[in-house]
Amino acid sequence: MLRLLQIEFHKLMHNRASKVLSLIYFGLLTSIALIAAIKFNIGPIKFHLADQGIFNFPYIWHFNTYIAAILKFFLLLVIVSMMANEYSYKTLKQNLIDGLSKKEFILSKFYTVIAFALISTIFVFVVSLVLGLIYSDFNEISIILSDLEYLLAFFIKLVGFFSFGLFLGILIKRSAFAVAGMIVWLVVESLFKGYLLWNFKHLKQQAFSHANEIMQFFPLEAISNLIREPFTRLGAVKSVARQIGEDIVVDHSVRYTDIIIVLFWTALFVYLSYALLKKRDL
Repeated sequence: MLRLLQIEFHKLMHNRASKVLSLIYFGLLTSIALIAAIKFNIGPIKFHLADQGIFNFPYIWHFNTYIAAILKFFLLLVIVSMMANEYSYKTLKQNLIDGLSKKEFILSKFYTVIAFALISTIFVFVVSLVLGLIYSDFNEISIILSDLEYLLAFFIKLVGFFSFGLFLGILIKRSAFAVAGMIVWLVVESLFKGYLLWNFKHLKQQAFSHANEIMQFFPLEAISNLIREPFTRLGAVKSVARQIGEDIVVDHSVRYTDIIIVLFWTALFVYLSYALLKKRDL
């Protein structure tokens, strides 16, 4: 495993685009801390975002992993370009000539995916912990250690998403077209979800739940479901909703069914990547 990772990171270190994209990604993860600096005054009203509880334990684990997950597209570019470069620079063929099997080649890419996801998760954990210790109103150990399952969900989310990108990179061979393929698939899922909502419109309020019951098995929807939006958990949002007569009832928990679905897709994408490479004449 370490040997395969060394090979991949050696390639990445000598690829300027990958280094720049990785630095931008981790720089943006760090910039989550800048949210704490957002403050403005509207007449007598002084608004400081950090005072709204977004950095309180344990809510911060949910908020920061959700925001950080939005930035995953930067690393997706690294993953797909990593595969595109194998074909462009013919390093794939050279690796196989040098004795690397096709199975080891796919494993080296998957180990890189896991490494990126793990480093990202640790990075978000450290940033969140520091912000929480500075701004949180609750610093008891039991509260700090609550809701850490969002970090697990974040890790699995990245592994699943990057594995999809890896498969598309092998399938299409060109990084720009692979990213376009991901966008096209996202549009297809969105259109199908719209069709389901229209098909279930006679069920009125239950239409959305029926559509979600079907959509949860689609790859990007399942990946998205791992960490649901955190904003309706905020006390201020709930207070405003009550004032206008609305009662917000949303399940924000990390569901193990979603984890199982994403792990299934991850395994399938890796297997399909290997099967595709095995059949392809290089």
